[in-house]
Amino acid sequence: MNVLWAPWREKYIEQCGMKKKSCIFCHILKENDDKKHYIFMRSAHSFAVLNIYPFSGGHTLVIPNRHVADLEGLAVEERADLIELVVRVKGVMAKAINPEAFNVGMNLGAAAGAGIPKHMHMHIVPRWKGDVNFMPAIFGTKVIPVSLDKVYKRLMDAHKSGHRKA
Repeated sequence: MNVLWAPWREKYIEQCGMKKKSCIFCHILKENDDKKHYIFMRSAHSFAVLNIYPFSGGHTLVIPNRHVADLEGLAVEERADLIELVVRVKGVMAKAINPEAFNVGMNLGAAAGAGIPKHMHMHIVPRWKGDVNFMPAIFGTKVIPVSLDKVYKRLMDAHKSGHRKA
């Protein structure tokens, strides 16, 4: 295979060259259109949104509502709320898409790999045995076998029905 077409990435590539005037996380929160932006859970101080450029199907960002760059910028109750939402999202993901494992973490600052370094966020990446294959190693291309719309629907359904999983 010489070429794997991914025209859906064009929008992302075009945006990389443009200077952003505002924070994308603050923008989608202010717009208040959860379905359009794939926001599937909210708490008092945070929200959970599907990453539109995921590492795997269901890759989610849990983001504080307030625009802060690092954990120290959050009040104690905001930090507690953020972690509690991570726990809730992980439970909903377990019910909705049944991953075998999770990567949970954050990149704080541009040098650490943060794509949006001025508004801290946590990543929850569902994982399955064999989900990393030859495509990234040989072609530098990720294959995501499920659409954002389908994962969003599954997560919303699981969230609405309650996810109580020990």
